[in-house]
Amino acid sequence: MGKTTGTFVLQKSGIISLEVKNRSLIWMNSYLFEHRYLDVKMKRTKAKIGRLKHRLDRLEQKKMKLKEHIPSAVFGGKKLFKQQFTKEEFIKDHEAWRKLFLAARNKEMIISGRKDAGSGNFVFHYNPATNELHMTSIGGRVVIFPEVVFPYGQEIVNKAVTDQIQCKNKKTYGKPISWSIEDHGEYYIIKCLVDVESNPSINFSTSDGVIGVDCNYNHIAWTDVSKDGNFLESGKLSFSIEGKTSGQITKILEAEAIALVDIAVRKKKPIVLEKLDTTLSKVGNKYGNKKANRMKSMFAYRKMIQAIKSRADKMGVAVIEVNPAYTSISGKLKYMRKFGISIHQAAAFTIGRRGLGYKEKAPKVLKKYVPKEVSHHWKHWSILDKKFSVRTHTLYHLFNVNQPHQGIDVFHPSLLEEEKHQLIKALAS
Repeated sequence: MGKTTGTFVLQKSGIISLEVKNRSLIWMNSYLFEHRYLDVKMKRTKAKIGRLKHRLDRLEQKKMKLKEHIPSAVFGGKKLFKQQFTKEEFIKDHEAWRKLFLAARNKEMIISGRKDAGSGNFVFHYNPATNELHMTSIGGRVVIFPEVVFPYGQEIVNKAVTDQIQCKNKKTYGKPISWSIEDHGEYYIIKCLVDVESNPSINFSTSDGVIGVDCNYNHIAWTDVSKDGNFLESGKLSFSIEGKTSGQITKILEAEAIALVDIAVRKKKPIVLEKLDTTLSKVGNKYGNKKANRMKSMFAYRKMIQAIKSRADKMGVAVIEVNPAYTSISGKLKYMRKFGISIHQAAAFTIGRRGLGYKEKAPKVLKKYVPKEVSHHWKHWSILDKKFSVRTHTLYHLFNVNQPHQGIDVFHPSLLEEEKHQLIKALAS
């Protein structure tokens, strides 16, 4: 229900009307008004009050917990720390626990680089000719790690170290090189952290079209858009993150990002994405049901966008970001029925068209329902969506424009027969 902007009017005929934002609501009698509006409004208001009370209770409990208990951090792991009091073998031999705990606390070491150091780092010095890594301890003792070879990026490490040495000889500043060492008992893992220049984008031109992408909580919808903004092909990459851990979700999203970028590489086109916006208040109840919105709450949208950008950068595919405002609404009312695609694929199509610079203008038959003072075409779709309230599943059915009464029950009850018939014509065109 929209926000009330007027008062209820009871006509002599028994009809009850209400002016709300951008539309009018009409009930034929008081029973329908009470059953369809008041009961629903009361139920939703009670549910909202219940949610607010529940949130208030949780915040009060959180407030009391923060006052009584100060959160702590344990280097080495809280689980291992507690085992000195709970595990029988450690209770009997506390020294064995202490050695294990100290090893866990000192398992990893990262030394940041310095651009004014000879090898990019004052502690670590790498020799590309002999593949030896020299580490100088705090006490001045030098530890040598022989045969330090990187299976991936050896050329990058050699070039970074060589360039840094040359810069030092010329008395100029180069780039810092950081090093990380992880102790796994029987072996060490050594990592070299250097800045790598991005690959020049191969698929960066929109002269052949783009791949529009719409990210959702259980799939990625994509659409192939030609250079002149026409629909060529669409599809989706499905996945499930329900019940998965954070690490599993990362791997799943990375795999789907690889599949999506492979499509762009195959078609030699850049990718058009919606600008990152994870603000729940702006997204709202996007998916329309409780289960989907619970999944949305754990949906790693930021992680998915980052995975796509990272893979695209590696494969030389340009990524264009656009404002996704009203792409779902315009795609639903304008292209979903026309091309026989899902609402998300239609949104991906409008995102791709927006990346090419095209505007989504409302059909002429529907423009008369938009106030003249509203000039921007984005706002037109918002007004039309609220005015007609077309349910998504309607657009999967066939319309017979010669039978205006067919399927009209899926529109807002306040619409007149003529308006429904005109809308059916516009959707079926």
